[in-house]
Order: sequence, then structure tokens, then C-alpha cells
Amino acid sequence: MTRLAAAILIALFALGVQLVPREALAEKALCLVCKVKGGAVKAETVKASRTYEGVRYGFCADDCAKEFDADPVAFLPPKFPRPAPAMSISDLGGKALGSSLKGKVVLLDFWATWCAPCQKSMPELQGLHDKYAGRGFAVVGVSIDEKEDADAKVKKFIRKKKITYPIAIDSKKSSLWEKYRVKAVPAAFLIDREGNIVAQWTGTPPKAKEVEKELAVVLGRAG
Repeated sequence: MTRLAAAILIALFALGVQLVPREALAEKALCLVCKVKGGAVKAETVKASRTYEGVRYGFCADDCAKEFDADPVAFLPPKFPRPAPAMSISDLGGKALGSSLKGKVVLLDFWATWCAPCQKSMPELQGLHDKYAGRGFAVVGVSIDEKEDADAKVKKFIRKKKITYPIAIDSKKSSLWEKYRVKAVPAAFLIDREGNIVAQWTGTPPKAKEVEKELAVVLGRAG
């Protein structure tokens, strides 16, 4: 260390100035885009930021910030309860599901045959469906498979996995994916009897214990 540098350090110390390593000055925040799309829970170094409705948000990359710009509401912390978009979908047999679900508590699960976390959670969802069906609860799976053979592929998958709760393939003309602002699967929304979203899981599949905790509240309400 040079005499000049040493003198500067002594002077700063005398003035009560503390030197902090440069890396310690780096701001960290939980990237909302990574949270919604991948279930991130840890804060990361902020590489870009945006201010929305007076609140500043930090993002781990410029691409995440740009994705937030395109649809901020989809990435903001969800508000409960809020009205659920109408479900104009039919099951794999062509039966409209809207009327049959009226007055029920519904877990709407967006999934795909190529989504490993989605596949892993389906047996648990089947268990929840069976356990609480008698109390007015139903799981409804909405496949986002888009290829021409999606119908046949989904049907084969459902038979193999022995899934009995209603399954639909998302409509390209009136996509629920877009109405619910789903950015990635798995994604699930719990809807009460009045048609309000009261809980949701994005980036990671819904865990049975967490869903049951919510069901204890919504199923306990008078229908």
C-alpha cells in the first residue's frame, strides 16, 4: 500500500467513514418474473428495475424487466379474492363444463403432457378430487398442449395415469391461458362457490397440504 493510500484510509477512519466491499453494495430483490414462471423464492442481484403504480420492482435480468413491461398485472403479487374469468371449456368428451361446476369449489389446474412437475402433482390432485368431491369440490385440468395430435395425446396420457377428474384442452379461439394470465405451467387457481379466486400457485405445482388448508376455509362456508 502506498503512503498516499494509507493516509487516505487513516483520514477516512478518523472521520468515521466505513469502507464497504463493492459486492456488498449490490441491491438484491426477488425477481417477480422468475417467481411466477419458475417458483423462485430467493432474492437475486438486481440488473434492471421498473416502477409500476408508484412501486419500484427489481429484476434479475433485462429480459425479465421487459417481460414485466408487457403484462405487469400477471407478475404482481396476487390479490384475493378477485373474480375468476368465465370458464367456457369442454371436457375431452365434448361436454361443456361451465354449468356442471356452478356452485362448486374448483381447483383449475393448467398443465401439459411435457411438463414434468405437472405430471408429478396429478396423483395428488386426483386424491384431493376423490377426497372432497362429496363436499362440492372438483379438480379441473386444462391442458395447454397445442400440437395437432394434442387431443389423442392427452387422452392417452389420462388413461395411462388413471385420471378421472375433468380434463379439457385449452381453446385456441378463447384461451383460458390468456384470460388467467398464465405465463408458465404448472399454474393452478382455487375458485370458491361464488366464482372468486381465493388462492393460486404459479411456477410450482400446488401441494396437497396447502390446498387442503384453503379448502378447510372455503368448503366450510355456507353454499
